[in-house]
Amino acid sequence: LSPDTVAALRSQYVFDRPLPVRYGRWVRSVMKGEWGYSFAYNTPVRGLIMLRARNTLLLTGCATLIAWLIAVPLGVWTANRAGRWPDRVCMSGTSFFLAVPEMVVVFGLLYFVICTHALPAGGMMSRGFEQFGLAEKVIDLAKHLIVPVLTLVLASLPVLVRHVRASMIEVLNAPFIAAARGHGISRVRVLFRYALPAGANPLISLFGLSLAGLLSGSLLVEVITGWPGLGPLLLEASISRDLYVVIGVVMSSTVFMIMGNFLADALLVAVDPRVRTE
Repeated sequence: LSPDTVAALRSQYVFDRPLPVRYGRWVRSVMKGEWGYSFAYNTPVRGLIMLRARNTLLLTGCATLIAWLIAVPLGVWTANRAGRWPDRVCMSGTSFFLAVPEMVVVFGLLYFVICTHALPAGGMMSRGFEQFGLAEKVIDLAKHLIVPVLTLVLASLPVLVRHVRASMIEVLNAPFIAAARGHGISRVRVLFRYALPAGANPLISLFGLSLAGLLSGSLLVEVITGWPGLGPLLLEASISRDLYVVIGVVMSSTVFMIMGNFLADALLVAVDPRVRTE
């Protein structure tokens, strides 16, 4: 490149200004939704990330919902049988999945799917998806979701079950639970009407952390399964040195994690009156 071209490019991208000035311009641009331009995709970064972020949020949201729907009743059940053989079997299973890397789980599921042809082995939709009816589109999308969602659920479930179990064991030893049982209240009602709400605070706080963990874990799973989310976009942008896309993906992931923690705090305030008074 000629010196004139280099000078023009430096002026266009404000590289000829001091670092504080450049940083201030970047912050203002981000606040206005101007995230730069992708050199590799030849498109504005904001639209590119919004499209991929929607897919990542769909994957992470489904995995979070399913993981908690399984973890809460399973954790309550094992806490009520602490020390017995069902509890020992469940804890052994969670220990096993804690020791297995997420990559091994997803490769194992993909191997099973490829051998059995039971489900799509990757991607987000089948060929001819645009010509499908609404019901066919939903079914096809659900089939493509199974492998990545199941991977994330198996990766997060052991931690969630153990936290629910620990919180419930502490509550089940409280005097008011013994009093409720002494009044002849059924076991299921004691567990889910009295014990679970009493032990919900640490679990609600855990929700934000689990959401952040699933989001970070989903990036690797997306790359392996070919799910068109932020993970493959970040990998491709890093390889092609597409700086604005890399910054946009990292910034979006950070915002999602902060929003998850904020949502957990908001739920905690809504559920526990003591937190509101404090």
